[in-house]
Amino acid sequence: MEHTPTWLINSFVYLSAAVIAVPLSRALGLGSIIGYLAAGMAIGPWGLGLVTNVEDILHFAEFGVVLMLFLVGLELDPKRLWSLRRPIFGWGTAQVLGCTAALFAAAWALGTPWQIALVAALGLALSSTAIALQVIGERSLLPTNSGQAAFSILLFQDVAVIPVLALLPLLGGISEAEMALTTMDRAQIAIKIIAVVISIVVGGRLALRPLFRWIARSKTPEIFTAASLLLVVGIASLMQLVGLSMALGAFLGGVLLAESEYRRELETNLEPFKGLLLGLFFIAVGMGIDFGVLAHAPLRMAAIVAGFLLVKLLVIFGLARAMDLPFQERPVFTLLLAQGGEFAFVVFQAAVGARVFSAEVASLLIGAVTLSMLVSPLLLVAVDKWLLPRYARNGKPRLQEISEPQNAPVILAGFGRYGQIIGRLLLAQGVPATVLDNDAQMIEAARTQGYQVHYGDPTRMDLLRIAGADQARVLVIAVNSVDASLAIVDLAKQTFPHLQLVVRARDVAHWNALRARGVQRIEREMFEGSLKSGLSVLELLGQTPQEAHRAVNSFRTHNLALLEKMHPHHKDRAKMIAVARQGRQELEEQMAREREERAQNPAA
Repeated sequence: MEHTPTWLINSFVYLSAAVIAVPLSRALGLGSIIGYLAAGMAIGPWGLGLVTNVEDILHFAEFGVVLMLFLVGLELDPKRLWSLRRPIFGWGTAQVLGCTAALFAAAWALGTPWQIALVAALGLALSSTAIALQVIGERSLLPTNSGQAAFSILLFQDVAVIPVLALLPLLGGISEAEMALTTMDRAQIAIKIIAVVISIVVGGRLALRPLFRWIARSKTPEIFTAASLLLVVGIASLMQLVGLSMALGAFLGGVLLAESEYRRELETNLEPFKGLLLGLFFIAVGMGIDFGVLAHAPLRMAAIVAGFLLVKLLVIFGLARAMDLPFQERPVFTLLLAQGGEFAFVVFQAAVGARVFSAEVASLLIGAVTLSMLVSPLLLVAVDKWLLPRYARNGKPRLQEISEPQNAPVILAGFGRYGQIIGRLLLAQGVPATVLDNDAQMIEAARTQGYQVHYGDPTRMDLLRIAGADQARVLVIAVNSVDASLAIVDLAKQTFPHLQLVVRARDVAHWNALRARGVQRIEREMFEGSLKSGLSVLELLGQTPQEAHRAVNSFRTHNLALLEKMHPHHKDRAKMIAVARQGRQELEEQMAREREERAQNPAA
């Protein structure tokens, strides 16, 4: 029997671990990164021992970070990147220098030699680009202030690695003869760096678009995918050749193609590779956790991890305040940059080569960085569950709940976009209404525009009674939350049965839940607006206004009837889908007959 290749076995192990661990982690609310890290720990040398060549896998998997930066670059055209120059070099410098100074001071105060303290501080000040950008992507934070700021700082860190590595020989035990470079050597290195950057910029402007245009004419999708990968690999190789960051080079290449007509196709082709390789990177990080070092000095390791995370958290949170980031965005921004990063591995390994400190110290620091990369996503989960809700409450203006009895004939629960239109209509008709909402910021904004909105939770019976529910005739339920909407309906049906209910439904499932409670006057929030947009489309395509209105009215009538027909089966998914399909077919046949009748009798 032929021997199974090692790479095939390893691939099976990696994919199996990821397929099991990541969905389980997401189901537990821990996110995908924790799943990948846990999978790596399980199959690594200190787990089941299924994979041992951690270093080789880590170097290969780093290409996932490179692809990620290339795709991020595709989202930022040169103009947008130029607009970020101040946060990149301003806040980026402040973060790196601030964290380095604080960490150096703490280590030196504890008696660490200043050379070791400085290099350790420089390495620990860096953050994980892979983890931060993965979280930014999952949470769609890039357009936000905190997302832009975090991305700018991460970009500066990639640049900052170069002078950090250049500093190491000056701090180590290398002799002057080994360390010295001639003027010619230095000039050659500088010329290489300048030449590579210019070639990427000029090539991206002049050569890449015609090249992709030529490849696209071949109408061979797999070759376009190969060309996309070749582009990223080529740029990364050029940057590594001159000692620059591969990820930074890939980002630059992405920026140069951000305005290309092939941007979307590049994103589509590279996204699956990026996701898999990035997952492999996190698995490799999990495999690389040296539990031997951890077991040898657990208290020392715990002190290093807790100490440098605490120092960075304090510095970065202070930076967030100085940047005047929104109150609710500061905790996530702080945690995004607090953990150690993959470039710390490079710095500490280079420090051993430069004889700044021993391999044992490097192993301890690398272990601390890896553990911080494991702890950081867990801290994000804790922040989401316990800290952010408190921040959201604390960040809102405090208002007094409604306390004076009201007697208006209408109570409007919820004054968001939907509720405001109803409130303005009633106001224009001279109909008094008592408006309740529990969003303090929205109430403040509404009051500045002259609306009388009371602060209170409409799911509470006592507040509804104060709002006049005993005497009112109509209760309009326009709250955003489906659960809150159903709770108000249940409360009104039980305690104030005389109230006529008019309820906003977010979707068909919400509509069915309301109908099951006996509510008759229900409006789906997007339905009528969507029909009006469809009416405009039909008219733009050449139908007369009468034809378009007839088609839309026919669709409205049929859709509402279909909803009523589906409702008895809303708990039986298979039956409801069958009824929906039959209804769509009947509608298509009905409208086809109507078009045929109009064609035969245009005057009708």
